[in-house]
Amino acid sequence: MTDWLRDAIFYQIYPQSFYDSNADGIGDFRGIEQKLPYLEELGVNAIWMNPCFDSSFFDAGYDVRDYFSTASRYGSNEDLKHLIDAVHERGMHILLDLVPGHTAIDHPWFLESCRDEKNASTDRYIWRTVGPRWQYYQGIAGFLSGISERPGMVAFNCFSTQPALNYGFGKVTEPWQFSCDSPEAERMRLKMQEIMAFWLDLGCDGFRVDMAGSLVKEDEGRAATIRLWKKVRAFLEEQYPEAVLVSEWGIPSQAIEAGFHMDFLLHTGPTHYMDLFRENPYFSRSGRKDLAEFTAYYREAYAETEGKGLICIPSGNHDMIRMRETLTPEEARLAFTFLLTMPGCPFIYYGDEIGMRYVHGLKSKEGGYDRTGSRTPMQWNRRVNTGFSSASPEKLYLPVDSASDRPTVENQMADADSLFCHVQELISFRKQHSALRGDAGFAFLSDGTDGPLAYVRSDGEETLLIAINSSDASLEYRIPVEASTSEILLSYHGAEFRDGQLILPSGSTCILSISSIKLEENS
Repeated sequence: MTDWLRDAIFYQIYPQSFYDSNADGIGDFRGIEQKLPYLEELGVNAIWMNPCFDSSFFDAGYDVRDYFSTASRYGSNEDLKHLIDAVHERGMHILLDLVPGHTAIDHPWFLESCRDEKNASTDRYIWRTVGPRWQYYQGIAGFLSGISERPGMVAFNCFSTQPALNYGFGKVTEPWQFSCDSPEAERMRLKMQEIMAFWLDLGCDGFRVDMAGSLVKEDEGRAATIRLWKKVRAFLEEQYPEAVLVSEWGIPSQAIEAGFHMDFLLHTGPTHYMDLFRENPYFSRSGRKDLAEFTAYYREAYAETEGKGLICIPSGNHDMIRMRETLTPEEARLAFTFLLTMPGCPFIYYGDEIGMRYVHGLKSKEGGYDRTGSRTPMQWNRRVNTGFSSASPEKLYLPVDSASDRPTVENQMADADSLFCHVQELISFRKQHSALRGDAGFAFLSDGTDGPLAYVRSDGEETLLIAINSSDASLEYRIPVEASTSEILLSYHGAEFRDGQLILPSGSTCILSISSIKLEENS
């Protein structure tokens, strides 16, 4: 495990919406660099930046047109290098977003692959003979035809503008399919390693990998994809041992076996992430009153990955509605208490720390569709365009939130009772306590079914108990402590500790330091 990752608190930046330094209406590298003091004041020490490579922008940069060049709207490779250096000068780290599974439909590789003559790119994508266009193959969204002089049709991932790169098939059943161990598939892996090396040499600290578990198609249990990433990890261990890999995989046990340092809990898949902050969220007073399904999954995933890698719980991301859509600012305080006291690395989506809203009624931008309302410009102040850009409003990447009571960094930083200040305090608290490091011990004590959500963190030096009452009633909770030493270190909304019992008013949280505890989890 790379040492800095144990203490990392990530901030996700959607670059086109963060800060515009040159008045063209789109955020850029220099804009991010100018706002590093803000991130430092918030307390985060690591950045994940969404794709910044040259793109056709049918899917907001997830359709790469040149893996070795940045998109000009953000700045040059030199500008990115300057940003990376500035991040490091502040003792922070930065991950770039790597999209290994597909390219843009106008990538030079794909244009070459479309030619009828054999060339270096002929087998770089997944081409099949003519047949049923919508015949299902695991990991393939569909097939496109009629776009090339080459006969046949090409597989695509996600949108039809994203032709799938060829890492082979785990199970070969058709003559047009390449084995995952074929020379063609191996060449694709080596090319992706070449791309990773280029940006690591420029100074980035690693990658968040898009759709990391989907590279090999027809891959039962993702066994072949795991083998592929193990080869990548071996390459990194030899050449770039400090490089960090974080996966968009959604099954931590598989991702960490594959060689990733950390895997996200996703809003899709089996993790029950949505039970936390969004679909009938636990942290809403009117939401679900237990996390039994989430805690059951998390226990299993944690047991399978403990000591091997980390699990990430994000506040949100560019692919889902914002937390503020389903939680009030008061409820978001409870959610952030959970987020910033759990194992692994917390990820804060830009603007969630001030309670930015999902903006309804926007036209789709760059393939955003219903995700577009979560990608609006960062709200810095109450001046023109919320301080995001001095461009005329019609030039903005997306319209700003027009609500008169929209939150801004400026007004929240001036209010000691704001959500921003609460998040800032929690980040500072996390940094001060070794029991809250990403790899420190953990156990659930209660899933909130008949009382508060309660869990313990411990590293051998200290033991902390965290209790959260998201219900609309006051709760009492007797902590399973063997020794008498217990002290409240941080509380919100009037939580108290008396005679071995926590008194938790509705909507309150409490963090106690305790001398010892019976680690017998409730099932």
